Amino acid sequence: MQRSILGTIFCSFVGISALGGLALLGASPNAVPGKTEGNWRLLDPVSYENITIFPVASSSMQDTSPFLTLDEGLSSGEVLVSEQGAAGLARTRNGRPVAVPQYNSGASVSQLVLINRSKRPLLLLAGELVSGGKQDRIIGKDRIVPVGSEPLPLDVFCVEHGRWTGASSQFIASKTIVHPSVREQAAVAQDQNEVWDAVRSGTLAKAAPRPSGDNAGTRAPEAYAPSITTEAIQATIDGAAPTQAYAKIYEGGRVGASVDGFVEELKRRFDRATLGLKGERVVGVVVAYGGEVAWSDIFASGELFEHYWSKLLRSYAVEAMARPSYRETVAVTDAREFLRNLNGREVVESEPGVYRWRETTEGRLSLIELESISPKAMTLHRLLLHRTS
Repeated sequence: MQRSILGTIFCSFVGISALGGLALLGASPNAVPGKTEGNWRLLDPVSYENITIFPVASSSMQDTSPFLTLDEGLSSGEVLVSEQGAAGLARTRNGRPVAVPQYNSGASVSQLVLINRSKRPLLLLAGELVSGGKQDRIIGKDRIVPVGSEPLPLDVFCVEHGRWTGASSQFIASKTIVHPSVREQAAVAQDQNEVWDAVRSGTLAKAAPRPSGDNAGTRAPEAYAPSITTEAIQATIDGAAPTQAYAKIYEGGRVGASVDGFVEELKRRFDRATLGLKGERVVGVVVAYGGEVAWSDIFASGELFEHYWSKLLRSYAVEAMARPSYRETVAVTDAREFLRNLNGREVVESEPGVYRWRETTEGRLSLIELESISPKAMTLHRLLLHRTS
């Protein structure tokens, strides 16, 4: 597993945890049986084609306003991301020049340099895409960059395999989070080759196996061809994205146009289902493809969820369209399982006084939690996924 090169990082490996993690978003570690963690409530599911999204609502939320997001920071110029070895001047949105110090002797595929010049700690999520430099990259791991920190060597993964040149060493906000198959390989597998494979293939999820043995007489789920096929992806690469840039494959041309319509309809249904909540806000979602619950993203506040929602929704839609389509209905009880804590092997990393990152693995499930320590202790983001590999 790749890790950030931080002198202040503390890593520990913990065995089986009786609690399966820290209290989540205000939850008690001694949760009442039958109740969800974090004072969360699943709303009625929103379904379209082969995807079902369960909105997660809560009446108890944290104040996340002290935190800056990557899109906000890059757009304002308060956050600078550049290739290693780059030196010179960048300009903020109001034209103010900012010096970019040279951090290392040369550019690296797996690391960039990030400078947080804002007055707020910066929140980064695994899978967020930055565009520019010598090739587009995605953030490798959830983390927080404190105010006033030195230039940070930032672990990243490439999502543009065929380019290693550029007029500028600087990166801009892409307002994109890669879809779950790609994001999983960065956040959990942390494997560059698997990231590239997921970009080129669309999904790493396998088709449901046909029954065998005693179950041979059971009818297998009928699979329909995915809307985004590997042939369509390759045609887009050949015609419009020769460098295999993620954004050019999935946000433009033939593939991007089909995703737009899917997202529009899914958003319309989601907005209708979540309208008129009283005393609650939507803070996250649980996502199922066909009959399989596969993914969930939950945040510490409704405001933070809304900031990421449009990017996340598109990422879920791309995954749905790239997977084989099954006309199955997912059980609510299965979705509720994605709100529980896991009991399993833990890996914990922390930067003292700033944040704590924890991954808990139980079978094919991986739970990643990012907890801020300052200015206030809270779990800012909780990701639970059913691994495809």
